[in-house]
Amino acid sequence: MLDPISMAAITAVLGAVGSGVASEAGKWAWETAGGLVRRMAGREVAAPTRPEERDAVARIIHDSVRSDPELARTWSTFARTVQTTGATIGRPRLPASVRFFTDRKGAMRLLDREAGRKADGRPRVALLYGDDSMGTSALAVHWGWRAESLFPDGQLYVDLGRRGTGSAHTAGSALRVLLLRLGLRDERIPPSETERIDAFHRLVADRKLLLVLDHARSAAQIAPLLTSAPSVLTLVVARRPLSGLDAFPVPVGPLGDRDAARLLTKIVGKQVMRSARAALPAVLARCGGSPYALRAAAPRLIDPGPLTAAPPPALPHDEPTDEPTGGLTMSDSDPVRTAAEDAYRLLRPDAARLYRLMGLRHWPAFDAAAAAWVAGIEVDAAEELLGELADVLLLEHTDNGRYRYRPSVRAHAEEAAYRHEGIAGCSAATTRAVEYYLRLSVTAARAALPESWRVPDALADGPDGPEGACAGRGDAVARLAVELPNLVEAVETSEEFGRPDAVLTLCRALWPLQLKAGHHEAVLPALRIGTAVADAQVPGSRTAGALHAQLAHTLGELQLGDEAGAEAAAAARDERAAGHTRGLASAVEFLGLLRLRQWRFADAYACFDEAYAVLDGIGPDDEGAADVPRARALLERHRGRALRGLGRLDEAQEHARRALAVFRANGEAYNTARALTDLAEILLAAEEPAAALPLTDEAIRILSEENADQHVEHLRRLRERCSGQEE
Repeated sequence: MLDPISMAAITAVLGAVGSGVASEAGKWAWETAGGLVRRMAGREVAAPTRPEERDAVARIIHDSVRSDPELARTWSTFARTVQTTGATIGRPRLPASVRFFTDRKGAMRLLDREAGRKADGRPRVALLYGDDSMGTSALAVHWGWRAESLFPDGQLYVDLGRRGTGSAHTAGSALRVLLLRLGLRDERIPPSETERIDAFHRLVADRKLLLVLDHARSAAQIAPLLTSAPSVLTLVVARRPLSGLDAFPVPVGPLGDRDAARLLTKIVGKQVMRSARAALPAVLARCGGSPYALRAAAPRLIDPGPLTAAPPPALPHDEPTDEPTGGLTMSDSDPVRTAAEDAYRLLRPDAARLYRLMGLRHWPAFDAAAAAWVAGIEVDAAEELLGELADVLLLEHTDNGRYRYRPSVRAHAEEAAYRHEGIAGCSAATTRAVEYYLRLSVTAARAALPESWRVPDALADGPDGPEGACAGRGDAVARLAVELPNLVEAVETSEEFGRPDAVLTLCRALWPLQLKAGHHEAVLPALRIGTAVADAQVPGSRTAGALHAQLAHTLGELQLGDEAGAEAAAAARDERAAGHTRGLASAVEFLGLLRLRQWRFADAYACFDEAYAVLDGIGPDDEGAADVPRARALLERHRGRALRGLGRLDEAQEHARRALAVFRANGEAYNTARALTDLAEILLAAEEPAAALPLTDEAIRILSEENADQHVEHLRRLRERCSGQEE
């Protein structure tokens, strides 16, 4: 059994605590660790944000507990409340392989060779590269399923090019996906990229895994995801060789005519192939050996008319306009574009119009309600048309019943839109799309946090969107979460189209997601745009202050402390300039919470004192007066946390009891339980477990009724600690 005061055990505890700061229980453990380190060092020690800093803090703890039995006992007691075990891996799986797969025997043999190579310290990495339509992804997945027995611990997959926000994954966001699929709970995933790399390497070190990194953009993007673990094979899928990547190359080119014909036969059957024999050469020529193009052409083999070597004549729904096309031109050199053009020209006009309009922007995954709003049609009609587009492979179904474009197909749809709709028509359609997501986000945000002054006011002008009302707070947060990638794209689109009002409103509507569901990495690009637009358009306003506060919150959750502090200061600056006292107090309070996380307990207490004084400036008839008692009670809680970190436990108890009294009087069950938890933790730190035990029991009862599972789990560990100390 590992000695709890060994360097290895101490480092493991610090790593586990640092990984868990996304949860409220994790924040408590982090602050507790900071208070213990301060006591051991006899001075303020900055909270570690990188592995090397964590090791330095572990050394401080190790040296202290080795020389002081009382400190050793205190640390060991704390360490028992921290879960240091790794993820429990089931067996992560690859996506389903394609039903019909042909040839690629040479590429399969090359993959077999790299998989069977003796481990010698070099990462086992193969790079499959080929044009977008050549089936490189399908080949990686198909080989992975065929070689499943080589990887008894599972097969990991992440699509690096389809993050869902209209942009590629960063290394940090890709690692988050991989850690989730390895079984790590969301609240246990480290906030920083460096810590995620370390966690990923530790989790896969002794496991037999296949890792597929699809649609890679560069060697730099995937470098942090590579591991030298001897039993991990990584398949990188890209459109071209990646300079700087040391990998075994597996080129994937066009199918030969014989294999292309064999694939078509598998899809449509021998009888159809015999009937289409005369048209087959032209079909093969236009498809260029692309598996995607062949699949798209297969349903039309019965009618070989449009499948000729020359491009077919334009149908009425695609007559050119006199409008400029923005420099966009159509090219038949790309098999995907050629296949998309062939399928597009056979669409009925309403399906063709919907295809064009939804392809104008990079909407990551949209539903029928969004399409109906953009096209000005009924939702049922949009659902039917989207199904038709998916049937001819102009759209893809997602796992949650939505639709998306392949990148090359979307480019074709955009070009067709400029040809047919003109710039004015395209601009109008894009404006309608932004309006849809604007109304959806505000409606959901107000349903999720109806009492919050940070959420934008309901839009008074114009009809409600077709998204319908939310069933409750939880449903509203879920609605925002599923639409988040589209909301980020709507922010980027609004900025590009010169709609600062839409940018600011969309960003403020993200607040419920930040507060209740995290998603900090996903919202970060939008919030950076929002603060920049606010500074340019409405500096010194409430809106600017609110957006800087939102950005500060997310940066703090991502452990980007310096940036978060600067944004909190900017929020306070703008709220002060706007004369918004309630917002100013909130901004200063957040800066104090950031200082708690950084283990700067004295600075944190000073911030909470300042925020309390700011609230004193709100008179009984002033705006926000009704919020003051609750805001003061929250500040009392935070003051108690800061004093606990400073070791001033008697004073900490006083503040916690004041907060508890207010929350009890107001009937706030959740905050009552949180204050009870604070007080129990202070009493445990003061070695009064008998007094702490009934408080944990009451908090467990309250939070169990609130379905706050993470808090309850933390409290049960506290209760065990109380019982153990009593004995």
